Amino acid sequence: MKRTILAFILLQIFCLNSAFSFWIWTPESKRWTNPKYDPKDSPAEQLSYAKSFFDSKDYKKALSEFIKLTRRYAKSKEAAEAQYYTGLVYENLDKLYEAHLAYQKLIEKYPFSERIDEAIEKQYNIAEKFMNQDKKILGIEIPTQRHAIDIFDAVIKNAPYGKYAPVAQYKIGLILKGLARFDEAKREFEKVVANYPESEWNEAAKFQIALCTKKTSLDVPYDQQITKEAKERFEDFIVSHPDAELSKQAQEQISDLRLREAESNFNIAKFYEKQKKLKSAGIYYEYVFSNFPNTEWATKAFERYQILEMK
Repeated sequence: MKRTILAFILLQIFCLNSAFSFWIWTPESKRWTNPKYDPKDSPAEQLSYAKSFFDSKDYKKALSEFIKLTRRYAKSKEAAEAQYYTGLVYENLDKLYEAHLAYQKLIEKYPFSERIDEAIEKQYNIAEKFMNQDKKILGIEIPTQRHAIDIFDAVIKNAPYGKYAPVAQYKIGLILKGLARFDEAKREFEKVVANYPESEWNEAAKFQIALCTKKTSLDVPYDQQITKEAKERFEDFIVSHPDAELSKQAQEQISDLRLREAESNFNIAKFYEKQKKLKSAGIYYEYVFSNFPNTEWATKAFERYQILEMK
């Protein structure tokens, strides 16, 4: 039994010595270091070493080595390049949001890097990927749209007058519109018009503003003001862009809004008729057939008006 215990103790001491034999105390840093996990002697060497794993597509090892460089040689010019490559590694590992964060760190920590424009372009492309992903996987909602909005917003803040800012702003509006958050979408499209009046996206943004106004009016059936505002926005769009392809769609939207306006006024007339307020009902029926001729609502309104006249 004693021999067994002695053997066990000797084994433990051997393992302990083996473990500590890899660690070295450095007076300069005042800490224990293990050469196995240390970066190379210079940032240039470490960058080249890390890139060798990236080039051979050993992305996990490459990530580890790039991170070593940014931690040990944070103020070196190679650190900025390593930070950029960290983003590339995450993209290749299909960790898109982590890639965005890596590029964002590059932009914030190394603003004078030659990779800034490339990083912003990559952020924009990542946002588009999130935007175009399915909203559900196996019936479970995933936050891809939220990620897309966050990253598009970062693109705008990182380069408010860059080439990607207007389209990023426009696409934030499109995402919110697709989520049926029409008031928020309208505000985002208005930012395109206000902040980027010369942008190629200005025309489309104006159309989307009118469309969102119309969508909002559908939720408030008796609010004539919102319907009127939507119609006026489409009319202004046609006047400002008479030759635009969207002008034909704008005209179709106006026709649809006129029908909705006629229907809304007809329903108000019916409401007054049910309340026995026949004079008010008659005014609204007359308004419908006088202002919306050649519609089904004009025909219905005229019929009800004649019935009221006989009472």
